[in-house]
Amino acid sequence: MTKKKEHNHKYKVDETSTPERIEEPVEMESKEEIGITPEQAALDEIKMLQSELAETQAKANEYLDGWQRSRAEFANYKKRIEREQAEIYQRTSGSIIKRYLDVLDDLDLALKNRPSQGDGQVWSNGIELIYRKLLTILENEGVVIMKVAGEPFDPNYHEAISMEISDTVQSGHVSEVLKQGYLLGDKVLRPALVRVAQ
Repeated sequence: MTKKKEHNHKYKVDETSTPERIEEPVEMESKEEIGITPEQAALDEIKMLQSELAETQAKANEYLDGWQRSRAEFANYKKRIEREQAEIYQRTSGSIIKRYLDVLDDLDLALKNRPSQGDGQVWSNGIELIYRKLLTILENEGVVIMKVAGEPFDPNYHEAISMEISDTVQSGHVSEVLKQGYLLGDKVLRPALVRVAQ
């Protein structure tokens, strides 16, 4: 049997197995040996856990903030798309409705010159019924007739073809409506064709 040679340091060498040093585990000093009490160790652990909790809460707040921002951006995107779709619908329906306004004008003109008696009166009553039906259909689509007679002239809503002297209408106001103006929602579908008092 071979003898193990012991040295005065931490390592033991087995001369029969290998020339390398083999380390034996060194026993760690306990917290009591280095002067830390159990209460101090518990406080240190609490501080460490509080620090980890604060970091986790900061990350959670950051994620929540990002989620809320994304949610708000999506809500804004959805509103913008809905608004754009409503505008597209209004433009499309407006361009279709404009085609019927000339028919409405012709019916209105025919009713202004309607006969007051005889067979012509019965015929004009039928024309008026058609006019009212067409007007109701357009109103259901959001079309509104502008009330412009006697109103101050506004180039956003009125198209003036002439100015005339008037004793009954104030200067700068609409004295006569030659062609009705129409609104679709809050947008001008067709401006009113008017004469303006001076």
